[in-house]
Amino acid sequence: MSYPSKPSVEPCVTTFDEFVQLADYSLMDTLNADPDATVNGDNRRARQVFSGHFVPVTPTPLAEPEYVAHSSTFFKELGLSDKLVLDEKFRLVFSGDISAAREPMRQVGWATGYALSIYGTEYIQNCPFGTGNGYGDGRAISVFEGIINGQRWEMQLKGGGPTPYCRGADGRAVLRSSVREFLAQEYMQALGVPTSRSLTLYVSKSQTVTRAWYSQDSHDLDPDILVDNPVAISTRVAPSFLRVGQLELFARRARSNTHPRALEELRMIVLHLIEREYFFDINQNLSFTGQLVELAKLFRQRLISLVANWLRVGYCQGNFNSDNCAAGGFTLDYGPFGFCEIFDPWFQPWTGGGQKFSFFNQPIAAEANYHMFWKAVRPLLEENAEALKQFDQVRRSFAEAMEKQVQKMWAVKLGLTEFNPELFKKLMQLMTHDDVDYTIFFRELSNMPDDVSALKKSFYGKTSQQLDEQWQSWLKSWRDLLPDGNLAEVSKNMKQANPKYTWREWLIVPAYQQAMQGDYTLVKELQEVLSYPYDEQSQDVEDKYYRLRPSAFSDLGGVSHYSCSS
Repeated sequence: MSYPSKPSVEPCVTTFDEFVQLADYSLMDTLNADPDATVNGDNRRARQVFSGHFVPVTPTPLAEPEYVAHSSTFFKELGLSDKLVLDEKFRLVFSGDISAAREPMRQVGWATGYALSIYGTEYIQNCPFGTGNGYGDGRAISVFEGIINGQRWEMQLKGGGPTPYCRGADGRAVLRSSVREFLAQEYMQALGVPTSRSLTLYVSKSQTVTRAWYSQDSHDLDPDILVDNPVAISTRVAPSFLRVGQLELFARRARSNTHPRALEELRMIVLHLIEREYFFDINQNLSFTGQLVELAKLFRQRLISLVANWLRVGYCQGNFNSDNCAAGGFTLDYGPFGFCEIFDPWFQPWTGGGQKFSFFNQPIAAEANYHMFWKAVRPLLEENAEALKQFDQVRRSFAEAMEKQVQKMWAVKLGLTEFNPELFKKLMQLMTHDDVDYTIFFRELSNMPDDVSALKKSFYGKTSQQLDEQWQSWLKSWRDLLPDGNLAEVSKNMKQANPKYTWREWLIVPAYQQAMQGDYTLVKELQEVLSYPYDEQSQDVEDKYYRLRPSAFSDLGGVSHYSCSS
């Protein structure tokens, strides 16, 4: 594969014929296809995949696709005209009918296998064959890869139909989860948190699937009814969709010598990761083992920074397994995710996640995933003792590096030049005790209040005189630690770290409910509001979106918690 030496300026792409000229398939051209697959992409039946890096798969088109939304922001970044969404061939391809493609774009997509580790423990139970050879992209099919403005991008249909990894499911995504992922990816981008991106969202006007979900006003942990949902396809975009779980899959095969080329396929996928995600950061003149040491350092740095950012903005991944951990160090999977409203260190939106994937436990979950990355790549360095020593040291110092990054994040969030453990500990105690809204509290704190009354906009309940005095004491201690000089500048910097507008599930639910009835107005409104999370917006927007969660939505199934996303 080849890259420009620096980003180039592409002309604005206005037609599908111009778009296809950007295609450049590094993954399919340099890695191994499943030898048991047909080349025409007719590989949708659930089965075991024993070797190869990908399976050629043709998506299953939506019946009567209708446009819901696209990301104008991302289109502009890519040099794509908004007119493209009106192009019939473009609409067909990104609603699953890849037969509309022409050379150099291909009329076949691809799905990849990966392994599953949960919190550092290898699993094969989720594989229907009990071998681990049936786990991978069950409904995500990549259909395009190319270089746009000097950056390689991969475009993947979420809900594109069954693949060999579908484990007997239908390979479809519903409009509810598709709206959530579409909005969340662009919101995270606006927050400055590394993430996969949203391109387009289409829904079928005639096709539905039945899914378990929550009845209105249900407080059950698990869904209690079956609902017919419109089928949708969202296109998510990233430099690659390589996961830690993918590296694990090939490492497991190499470890057990599953087939003669197992170790070679591990080496190939790791080299491909470096090319796709770290090309500009790793000196290509280094030896292979030298590049692996650099890879370990860079991935650790990215992963640690990512999780610190998650904590900063209140995001909880919910299910941070190794297969949901992008090897490029960005937010990849938007399944049972959520954003913390009432502050709770153990906030967890997914009923199946438990404390191990809760809000404040994400640094430990990240270390468990990093450990699986280290374990997967390590066999490739075993003949170089010095490189192996360096590689192992990077792993050993993960927790220390994470702690430093998280403490740095808290200092920035509080407007301080350095982290103060005692101040932070007391703040956590007060916030937990008083049911404080995480986002509103830090935004109001960014206004440099000197009296606790200014923070009460973020409190869900009434406080006692004793607690008010504790808050006032903390506030004084905090102000005493602020850097000398211009408080207006401190306030400005804090507001760049503390968003005003956050993801509030009870405001998202009406958007996808209305979308299910064919009304996309609220989806577009949320797109606009969530695109500027740090900005002061209109009074109408503030009144609607900058407020505490109504008590009616507490412990409500599908709002405060969910057992699936589909």
